[in-house]
Amino acid sequence: MELLELMKNRRSIRKFQEEPLTKEQVEKLVKAGALAPSSKNKRPVKLIVIQDREKIKELKSCKNAGTAGLATAPCAVVILGDTLKSDVWQEDASIAAIMMQLEAESLGLGSVWIQIRNRQSDTGDSEKAVREVLDIPEFYGVLAILAIGNKAEEKEPYKEESLDLSGIHFEHI
Repeated sequence: MELLELMKNRRSIRKFQEEPLTKEQVEKLVKAGALAPSSKNKRPVKLIVIQDREKIKELKSCKNAGTAGLATAPCAVVILGDTLKSDVWQEDASIAAIMMQLEAESLGLGSVWIQIRNRQSDTGDSEKAVREVLDIPEFYGVLAILAIGNKAEEKEPYKEESLDLSGIHFEHI
């Protein structure tokens, strides 16, 4: 599939089938994240793949809202950045996350980005809550969690004619 077509088809999926991902699917997803470019090639991004349903449910409670995808996802990938390696870890981690989401779509899987950085849980900071659940050292920033699985819902692809191109300028604003 052409990349633009893949991007049109990639939609946030929040309902997943129970079927676990195959080892090959997980390997392809994490390779996509590992292939992401990073500033000065510092590679500050770390990924934690979670397939244990109880652990995924714990992660769901780390944020007040926007975690519906974790209710049924058979796989969650926590996206971290080493703050000691790079001052632009958020950008690098964001690139890795979207590359994983595009790979998920190319495999016929669904995914949804669950923002953690700068979000709140019932007990306070979402990043802190995720760190506690997974015993993550303080110097790692927690950007997001990707919920990934076989789609249990279908969404229409984006249509080019509905794109908002008003923010695109050439040569000057």
